[in-house]
Amino acid sequence: NFKGLVDEGWRYKIEGNIESTEDIEFDLDKGIFITGSIKAGGWIKAGDSIKAGGWIKAGGSIEAGSWIEAGDSITAGDSITAGYSIKADSWIKAGGWIKADSWIKAGGSIEAGESIKAGDSIEASYSIEAGGWIKAGGSIEAGSWIEAGDSITAGGSIEADSWIKADSWIKAGDSIEASYSIKAGSWIEAGYSIEAGDSIKAGGSIEADSWIKAGDSIEAGYSIEAGYSITAGLYISCKRVLKFGLKVFAGICTWREISEEEKTITCGKFEGGVIECGILKERGLPATGKKQ
Repeated sequence: NFKGLVDEGWRYKIEGNIESTEDIEFDLDKGIFITGSIKAGGWIKAGDSIKAGGWIKAGGSIEAGSWIEAGDSITAGDSITAGYSIKADSWIKAGGWIKADSWIKAGGSIEAGESIKAGDSIEASYSIEAGGWIKAGGSIEAGSWIEAGDSITAGGSIEADSWIKADSWIKAGDSIEASYSIKAGSWIEAGYSIEAGDSIKAGGSIEADSWIKAGDSIEAGYSIEAGYSITAGLYISCKRVLKFGLKVFAGICTWREISEEEKTITCGKFEGGVIECGILKERGLPATGKKQ
């Protein structure tokens, strides 16, 4: 029982703040709206939705059968889980995972000590960061950077106004775009295009069904493949196959003088279309090696 609980018909409402040093459970048949903030020393749970005019903070996990929404931040020492969506006008932060069957959206940053998963989109006005993987059925978008200790996967596009970095792979059903760099410890793959204002680098292969473009260099530990064109302000380098459907441009930097080495297109085997700009250096394929 909660003091001041009002049944508004489609939801319950409590004026002011709710605070407890222990767990808080809203065992109600409808969603709950707290006009102030919610704070629990343990976990916060609701069978339906949780909405707070201020912030929501739990020493343990925060869980709702439907959606979780805060006019300020949402913070959990453990995980944050919602049967539908998670939204905060400020940041969303969890010591464990953050998971929503639909979308996750923050006016600030989204940060998880473990992984972040949304059935649809993940969007933050600032950064998105996870100690594990980041996965969305739709798009992933950040006003600053996106970084994962494991992989980054999106059914739609991945876009950051700063950099995109993953210790494992980066994969998008549509485009991958960053104003600065894109870097993956393993491979990078896009159903459409890959574009970075600075460099693109992968420990494995780099593949795009359309085009690949970097303001700086493009470097892969395995192969580089594009359905149409590949464009780099500086050099292009891969240890195995370089393949594209139309044209390649390397060393087209316009903001400083560059050396001959910075205009090179280095690969194990060239299987591409036309070299419009750049100096090809075909090294030959390694004796062994599997696709990464």
